[in-house]
Amino acid sequence: MHTKMKAKYIILLAATLGLASCDFLDREPLDFGSEDSYYRTVDDIRIAVNDFYEILPTNSSLWGGLYTQDVQSDNQCSAGAQNLFYRGEKKTVKIESSQWNFSNLRGINFFINKTEERIEAIVGNRDYVNHYLGEGYFFRAYDYFRLLRNYGDAPILTTVLGDDKAELTAASVRSPRNEVARFILSDLDKAITLLMEKAPESGRITRDAAWALKSRVALYEATWEKYHAGTCFVPGNSKWPGAATWPGFQFKAGSAEAEIEWLFDQAIEASQVVADAHALDADYASMFNSAGTFGDDDEVILARYYLNGVLSHSCSAFLRSGGGCGLTRAAVNSFLMANGLPIYADGSGYHGDEVSYYEFQDRDTRLTSSVRPGGRLINTTQVDGKYVNDTIYYWKPYIYMSGNEKSTTGYELKKWLSDDAAQRIQYSCTTAVPLFRSAEARLNYLEAYYERHHSLDAKCAQYWGELRSRAGVSTDYAKTIAATDLTKENDLAVWSRSQEVDATLYNIRRERRCELIAEGLRLDDLKRWRALDMMNGRGNVGENKDLYTGYQPEGFNLWTEMYKMYSSKEIDETVVSQSNISKYLHPLQVSSTSAAYEGYDFPKQHYLEPIPISEFLLTVDGATGASSIYQNPGWPQKADGTADYGYDCD
Repeated sequence: MHTKMKAKYIILLAATLGLASCDFLDREPLDFGSEDSYYRTVDDIRIAVNDFYEILPTNSSLWGGLYTQDVQSDNQCSAGAQNLFYRGEKKTVKIESSQWNFSNLRGINFFINKTEERIEAIVGNRDYVNHYLGEGYFFRAYDYFRLLRNYGDAPILTTVLGDDKAELTAASVRSPRNEVARFILSDLDKAITLLMEKAPESGRITRDAAWALKSRVALYEATWEKYHAGTCFVPGNSKWPGAATWPGFQFKAGSAEAEIEWLFDQAIEASQVVADAHALDADYASMFNSAGTFGDDDEVILARYYLNGVLSHSCSAFLRSGGGCGLTRAAVNSFLMANGLPIYADGSGYHGDEVSYYEFQDRDTRLTSSVRPGGRLINTTQVDGKYVNDTIYYWKPYIYMSGNEKSTTGYELKKWLSDDAAQRIQYSCTTAVPLFRSAEARLNYLEAYYERHHSLDAKCAQYWGELRSRAGVSTDYAKTIAATDLTKENDLAVWSRSQEVDATLYNIRRERRCELIAEGLRLDDLKRWRALDMMNGRGNVGENKDLYTGYQPEGFNLWTEMYKMYSSKEIDETVVSQSNISKYLHPLQVSSTSAAYEGYDFPKQHYLEPIPISEFLLTVDGATGASSIYQNPGWPQKADGTADYGYDCD
């Protein structure tokens, strides 16, 4: 067995089984942290930190994973409506069903504290000791980023707390979101100084993984603070719910504008480090269905790995049919023609959408790598210039199926789908799941640099050209920008704060959408850009403009030509939306009883998650009778409560 493959399997076993004898986090920290038992050798701390790999995203052994996360966006649709995007069904939840969870952070803090306390006495390779400590700082930053994205303001905890109620109540005070972001970036700076360039084992966190996360976090917070400035979602104004808790609040950089600029500078630096160290892989599609490991210099910087019989998922097993999801027409229309023109531009050569197979011709190859188009020729095998037989086959999207086998839009996801029949069996998929790629670092640099300087430098030109070249698209991005008509773009990223952005920034966002399609990052992008303000009737374009009160996700053109591939029963009114509604599939309009039949109308109160009611009861100050924490804007301090949709977030 290859050395790297052995190492990969060791990581899998450690992460899933805790190496059988040392599943530390199942016990209370003070029980497993005895100096006499653990934290004495480099192997002790390696085993301890292995457990934290479980907080990284994965594809499930059941349905779901990174390949379905974009259903909570305008990129993909599932069979049911997403209550994040409409009023009335999303409610405050119990803590066990929420993201307001600090259990992993408690274990990580114990690991960091104990390792630093014992570091001089730990026996073993000093570089390895520092590396595993660096992994701890990475994981704390990663888990705090989860809290930042979901809640904004959060308590900053660096030690394991005892049972004293006064201590716990004081520690529960939420810090302003910009300071949480700075704390995350500080942890990543520590990780960068400790982590090795090449990890001790394949599949572990590396220094460049920390740079990549720093790039992602800094860009996220910079754009959030820019586009939500002056609202209840950013500190430093009277609408912010933390104003009473932090009456003397000041941005560390001196002003809101300077804070944003500092964050953009952090993103630019981190992005360049990663992009310059990792070239793009030549084959885009193979990164998402590889059963092997990625090399130290590959585009994929960090991935989740699997081993049959130890840890597996079922991604290809579901995607071999419809997968219970599908790309939207809006996402498909964002992909350029190979000549660099949008599909609506004069001279683009667009073939129309009557048949998906022809719709995809001469397009960005990331589209054809990511979507299985209906009507495409299946049997293309030739012998001496002739087909093996004279039968022509066409792909028939699974729009007639139900549940997790249904193709909800007709644009079936091919990205993440393995061609290996052995990978298409449930519980048997072992293809790796890329988590950080240098392509994202290039995109982060483009966006951060343009937002910071309102211009593009030589690195922007280089990185943009590399991304487009691999996608088989003309590298002349200026041609694309000049041909862009924002009124014809079916993309929520056209807007921030309900205002159109300029064509250059939009095309940077377009590039990001196309490169990272179905990788679970779209919702974060829409939130930080404040683009969800337009997920309502105003966000519809084309024939849907002014037709619906809500935003209608669409699928492929069924009712012009493609319907001929199906029996009448397969596409009756109980299965798909009918031609009297639109020639395009409308997944939300299959049933008139759908909660979002008229489309999505995103409430601004949903930009942040509600804190569970139990947390307010547990943090009551004995002297004042009030909780030491505050609820997020518009949400009640009661169980099973919906947001106050009249709450003024602006």
